Amino acid sequence: MLVRSRAPLRLGLAGGGTDVEPYCSKHGGQVINATIDLYAHCTIEEANDVLIFKAIDKDEVFNSKPKSYLEVDGLLSLHKGVYNRVVKEFNDGSPLSLVMTTFSDVPAGSGLGSSSTLVVAMLKAYVEWLSIPLGDYDIAYLAYQIEREDIGLSGGKQDQYAATFGGFNFMEFSANNRVLVNPLRVQNYLVNEIEAHTILFFTGVSRDSFKIIDDQIQKISKENLNYLSSSENLKQEALLMKEAILKCDMKLFSETLGRAWIAKKKLSNLISNKMIEDTFNIAKNNGAYTGKISGAGGGGFILFSINPLKKHKLITALEKLNGRVINFHFVQEGVQAWRI
Repeated sequence: MLVRSRAPLRLGLAGGGTDVEPYCSKHGGQVINATIDLYAHCTIEEANDVLIFKAIDKDEVFNSKPKSYLEVDGLLSLHKGVYNRVVKEFNDGSPLSLVMTTFSDVPAGSGLGSSSTLVVAMLKAYVEWLSIPLGDYDIAYLAYQIEREDIGLSGGKQDQYAATFGGFNFMEFSANNRVLVNPLRVQNYLVNEIEAHTILFFTGVSRDSFKIIDDQIQKISKENLNYLSSSENLKQEALLMKEAILKCDMKLFSETLGRAWIAKKKLSNLISNKMIEDTFNIAKNNGAYTGKISGAGGGGFILFSINPLKKHKLITALEKLNGRVINFHFVQEGVQAWRI
């Protein structure tokens, strides 16, 4: 028997950074994001007396006899972290025998939440295989605990919930790990109009988001006034982005996207760089209204807002750079798993 799963990656539209601890516990966080038709994939094959993890997009393999606990040592740490928690909490500590194969449609460090999305995809595959009674909030929170607490990787909270729930969501984060996911009811023609006004560009640069997040965490701990002010601005932009999407106000969408990028850059001097600024300048010189990096920054994907009638000109200009334009569509479905 095979079990397959896939979880959608997300575009951060506004508020990103306010979902990072300890900021969201102290001051509350607000984020709006949307999932797209790029995915993290997982397949589980039942096996006898072997435990194999394969990340075929990274060309990494872990091979072992089934064990109750795997040392998280840098090789496929996400896979081992998920396995350890599943064995401990849902299999009475007994080892599991399986072959797990994973891959993502985008490189790690791309700014679309690929690491967290992969954790969600793996968890959902185990949930389907072992018939574990977990709901969406349970899966998202468990994925957050595995990545942030068990493995110790720095980051926010939005990615796990976006991958699990799917669609356009306005998320609220507060103390005691309280998270509320508010799905937005966006009609199909509104989704089509947002797609018509946007271009997704991969800079060709993957980066280590953990360094950027750690820099932000230091500023949070020191109660840096500039950081706190910028974070408050980001939360307000998240509210305005919610309004823009629900009303299909593309002027407000574009303005909010641009202000969110300006506020985000103030969180850390690692978020932008010369390559990114040069790309923005080229985009604006070829018709883009505004744009914003998705995720922590430093590279990855940029979402540009533009008049649909000028998209061809911008695409032509961007294709001359080292990156590439990515065709995408928004999707409403969150993580899914099925048996074969």
